[in-house]
Amino acid sequence: MTSAYGFAEWFRPNEHARVKQALADMRAAGATYLRTHLSWAEYHAPGGAAWYDWLLPYLGREIDLLPCVHYTPPSLSRTGRSSGPPHDLKSYADFIDQVLTRHGRHFSHVELWNEPNNLLDWDWRHDTDHQMFCEMVGGAAHWINKRGWNAVLGGPAPFDPIWLDLMGQRGVLAEMAAVGVHGFPGTWDSEEGSWQGWSAALGETRAILDRYNPGAEIWLTETGYSTWRGDEAVQMRRFIEAYDAGADRVYWYGWRDLPEDVAVQEGLWFDPRHYHMGAVDARNRPKLLARMLASGGVERVREVTRLAAPALKTAARPVMITGGSGFIGSNLADSFLNEGREVIVYDNLARPGVEQNMHWLADRHGARLHPVPADLRDVSSLRAATQDAAAVVHLAAQTAVTTSLTDPVEDFEINARGTLNLLEAVRATGRRLPVLFASTNKVYGALDDIEMAEHADRHLPVDRAIREGGIGEDRKLEFCTPYGCSKGVADQYVLDYAKSYDIPAAVLRMSCIYGPRQFGTEDQGWVAHFLIRALQGAPISIYGDGKQVRDVLHVDDAVAAYRSVLDNIDRVSGTAFNLGGGARNAVSLNAVLDQIATLTGRPCDITRHGWRQGDQLWFVADTGLLSARTGWQARIGWQEGLAQLADWLRLNRGLSPEDTRAQRAVAS
Repeated sequence: MTSAYGFAEWFRPNEHARVKQALADMRAAGATYLRTHLSWAEYHAPGGAAWYDWLLPYLGREIDLLPCVHYTPPSLSRTGRSSGPPHDLKSYADFIDQVLTRHGRHFSHVELWNEPNNLLDWDWRHDTDHQMFCEMVGGAAHWINKRGWNAVLGGPAPFDPIWLDLMGQRGVLAEMAAVGVHGFPGTWDSEEGSWQGWSAALGETRAILDRYNPGAEIWLTETGYSTWRGDEAVQMRRFIEAYDAGADRVYWYGWRDLPEDVAVQEGLWFDPRHYHMGAVDARNRPKLLARMLASGGVERVREVTRLAAPALKTAARPVMITGGSGFIGSNLADSFLNEGREVIVYDNLARPGVEQNMHWLADRHGARLHPVPADLRDVSSLRAATQDAAAVVHLAAQTAVTTSLTDPVEDFEINARGTLNLLEAVRATGRRLPVLFASTNKVYGALDDIEMAEHADRHLPVDRAIREGGIGEDRKLEFCTPYGCSKGVADQYVLDYAKSYDIPAAVLRMSCIYGPRQFGTEDQGWVAHFLIRALQGAPISIYGDGKQVRDVLHVDDAVAAYRSVLDNIDRVSGTAFNLGGGARNAVSLNAVLDQIATLTGRPCDITRHGWRQGDQLWFVADTGLLSARTGWQARIGWQEGLAQLADWLRLNRGLSPEDTRAQRAVAS
């Protein structure tokens, strides 16, 4: 069984910056091997030789490099296309000989062609094409061996033991130090009916090699899983399955998603799955697999995969929480689990840190926790998860305004379409299944129509009634920013499904929630983010003047609100409630920073920037309707809650003001 892994990643000419970034990131993720293509056609194109003169030495100095040599120059091809055989079969070996002389010190193995049984211009039904390929590749392999390097046969795709045995009959396998196997279970191979599992594929390969070349190794030269439905946890599980399959090497395809403007062999976006095969997305944002590899290697991936394995539910009706390993979700799940309830946590684990919350829940509650590692865009998984649920609390979302401005389409797909997918899954149960939806105060817009006055420490409405009472649910909706639009659309769909389909459903339009189990970032979860940065002794970015006012709410109070609405769902169905700390917990960003300085014993290191789009100068929720209909009240004051969060962060993140001061002293 392999103890190392690598990636298969194709680079295009002049991608110097991407090569450097990708290589550094792959190494940080623990990769030992890299398989990349060496295009015979590109090499002979203008600038091609110079490109590979830079690429191969650069890669070979940093990682165990496997060049895959394929693509005939059209001028040398019998068909005029790069996938066809050359006029002179020996010219393939001559090219490789040239590469070995020029760059051979940077690698030990050479892969001969890619997916050789899947070429457009070779017909395996004709013996002539068999003979040509075997002569071309066999001759090249013989010369590679003679010169002291090792030949690798490109993996068939789809896996084809008959084709592989033919390579043995014609003497090709006898020349190979290793034989490649390709497999994409769950993405392509499974649907084509050719996939019988890794055990069968490797077993058949080993049996064939034992007949023709018992000393040859078996490499998974290309395997992967597309996250086109957002199922990053499944990609991680497929990685472990391939890693544990028993091959001598594993090359995962690939590192980065294919950019949307790059055409694949079948054409631009012929199959969307081609564009989501990476461990990071097209903008280089790490998916779950890349994050876990970078944080703890294969064992970290294995640990999270084991935790996220779907479990069989008991006869008890569980509460289903989407986003249940997130900040609010994990606290809410814990409250139900503490009562002996069964809980389904439906979460794609995409947000950094949330797997820690899943571990925490599993350690505390064991088999009553049922993780479902799936995305809101995965309709089949949603339907399966909701089938036996007693109630659904829908917290999963894309949560940052800044991210929505960068990628409004993905924001819509997750927040709006994802919510509609969930509502349809609930409707498909045929039961009156309660649904609570976590909305946002952003549905009220930037509140630009409210006249504001700037005071020494905060912005406040001029109108005293608004200033003292807050924003009520009768405030007109005014969606602002793509995030506000996507959440607002979802908000309205939930309320309408209560009316149109008699689904017991309610909406909670939340202000700023904070508390334990929050891994805050600059874009979302600002209270925890400020505290984390302060405890680390790191600078804190403030956008605007810091006088923005928010009514912050401790997560324990938020959990109590969700529980109270659920307990009264038949009476409050079809209602939207504001959920925040109210006037008692209305505080400016600057005031929070001052209190953090008191808690940490030193001033915060603050850097100030311009205003961000859609930012509200002031928002305080009027929670009177929620109190009147359910009896709920916020009980934890913001200063008390902030101190509790600071204690939790010190205990769980291992940081304190004393620690950070000592670290800085040592560093200096």
